[in-house]
Amino acid sequence: MARSVHQLLVHLLALFAAVGGALVVVEVAHHALLRLGRRGPFPREFARRAHQPLRWFAVVFASYATLNSLPLPESRWKSPLLHLLDLAVIAVSAWLIGVLLLITEDRALQRYRTDVRDNLHARRVHTRVRIIRRVTIAVIAVLTVAAMLTTFPNARTTGKSLLLSAGVVGVLAALAAQALLASMLAGVQLALSGAVRLEDVVIVEKEWGHVEEITLTHVVVRIWDDRRLVVPTSYFASHPFQNWTRTESRLLGTVELDVDWTVPLQPMREELQRIVSDSPLWDERLSLLQVTDATGEHVRVRCLVSAADADTLWDLRCLVRERLVEWLRDQQPQALPRIRTEIERGVLALPSRDNGRRPGSGARGARTA
Repeated sequence: MARSVHQLLVHLLALFAAVGGALVVVEVAHHALLRLGRRGPFPREFARRAHQPLRWFAVVFASYATLNSLPLPESRWKSPLLHLLDLAVIAVSAWLIGVLLLITEDRALQRYRTDVRDNLHARRVHTRVRIIRRVTIAVIAVLTVAAMLTTFPNARTTGKSLLLSAGVVGVLAALAAQALLASMLAGVQLALSGAVRLEDVVIVEKEWGHVEEITLTHVVVRIWDDRRLVVPTSYFASHPFQNWTRTESRLLGTVELDVDWTVPLQPMREELQRIVSDSPLWDERLSLLQVTDATGEHVRVRCLVSAADADTLWDLRCLVRERLVEWLRDQQPQALPRIRTEIERGVLALPSRDNGRRPGSGARGARTA
């Protein structure tokens, strides 16, 4: 009895020593990476994000290696404990691999900034990497579960029996998951094709907004009034939509005004040029005024202007519209829209003298006079 207690204490001491030594190694490496992080951001970020996974990996792996190397006596708890440690090693290893992949992806994305004006290629890279990240996480999770199942001796037999007994339930589950699988495949296709990228300006369901998030199953569009439109990824594969920044972020916008036929077009062109030249919103590519309609009671004038992106273009269009309205009101009031009515002689019946005579002043009255 005393010998068994002595062996147990020795084994526990060896286990604690192995776990403690592994934690010491992790902490030393952590502080060394923090010191290296003063020279570059990658070691510091790695030390910060991988600290907890490395600690758990060190504890589990040290425990697993120690218990496997010690001459433990056969008991009821030995086999379940070692099996539990097998599962823990697989789970922690998958966690650590996932964290390392995420750190690598984030470091790669930092090279492509989306807060600059010409960010078309950067947005394409961000979109694809984020979709690939979600696929990678799903693959790691599936492989982890598969690796855990292989540690059970009867896992294959159990799996076969479950498949055979599923029957109609399995068929119904597959049919129910068909829409989800279609959305996931559409999400991968959307990322690889580049039809929609992060921060693209799109019009979906008659709503104008920016693409805020792209997942395997849905796309979140941030509408101009801060609402969020959540659209399934399969929608973009089966419905037409507008993407204003598909090839570049620079855009052209129009401002239309209905004015009178007497509007002076050349002074109006000069005023448009002055407005955009004085505004920092204009990118100096295009400023054009054209008459697009001249039928009926007014003339329709279209102003075509350019800007670096969709948000700037909206502000520039509003500015041009406001300034031209003020110019027409203050400088060219005769050019404001008006309705003309032409009255021909004899068309409008006017009252005659006979219609306005007093009572009793008829022919009899005239003869009496």
